[in-house]
Amino acid sequence: MDFANLNAFIAVAETGSFSGAGERLHLTQPAISKRIAGLEQQLDVRLFDRLGRDINLTEAGRALLPRAYQIVNVLDDTRRALSNLTGEVTGRLTLATSHHIGLHRLPPVLRAFTRQYPAVALDIQFLDSEAAYDEILHGRAEIAVITLAPEPHPLVQAVPVWNDPLDFVASPEHPLACNGPVSLADIAHHPAVFPGGNTFTHHIVQRLFEAQGLTPNIAMSTNYLETIKMMVSIGLAWSVLPRTMLDEQVAPIALPGIQLSRQLGYILHTERTLSNAAKAFMALLDSHAGGHEPMR
Repeated sequence: MDFANLNAFIAVAETGSFSGAGERLHLTQPAISKRIAGLEQQLDVRLFDRLGRDINLTEAGRALLPRAYQIVNVLDDTRRALSNLTGEVTGRLTLATSHHIGLHRLPPVLRAFTRQYPAVALDIQFLDSEAAYDEILHGRAEIAVITLAPEPHPLVQAVPVWNDPLDFVASPEHPLACNGPVSLADIAHHPAVFPGGNTFTHHIVQRLFEAQGLTPNIAMSTNYLETIKMMVSIGLAWSVLPRTMLDEQVAPIALPGIQLSRQLGYILHTERTLSNAAKAFMALLDSHAGGHEPMR
């Protein structure tokens, strides 16, 4: 089974289009179509139903997809294992990270890595932490530096690097910020802007309210922390933000007895052979564990 054809098949299945697969693999749409046709001819089955602009996996395509992941991952794993024998730290390192961590935590690590290992080509993908899990599980990234899930996937190894304190915040003029200490019940009555319901941070905050039998008044949600900070700063709502983002635009809400934090770190697939570049990057992350103040 041709490796390039399998990669094209996976790309079409994940993007839902031949053009999207072409963009991902840096190929023309006709080239993608040719690879899919070749794979269908080789297997003597139709893998996609083409209904107008919609591309859907056939039953055969759905059966092939998990096996295609396995084949591609085994071949990639074999390449890395053989390459590692040289002991050299070279090649490409595919790294997934969230926008927040990429801006506030990773710069000193990336700076040190590129200086120590100039022969490594870094491929950095900025994704939501939840999406990065899929990148690791499907073998599209070697390491992801993200907000760690409260309950990791059984095939994912999670290594904490930074404890990230979270603060309840509002605009300096908001009643919650300027009227002295308040309770969680007081906050629950005011409109809030939260990270999306699928995010790990959302679940951490939601559990805090549920433990006291409360339901926050979530008026808006977005996955971008900078957008949340802007909405808070103009007085639209209160929220919860990493302490590293606090400045004169937002003020902490005095909540006696409430302490909240999340763990930031890296994840990797437990069944994947790591490249020498990935091991070197992990060592740098480990050296920063619990260490220096992040960039603001």
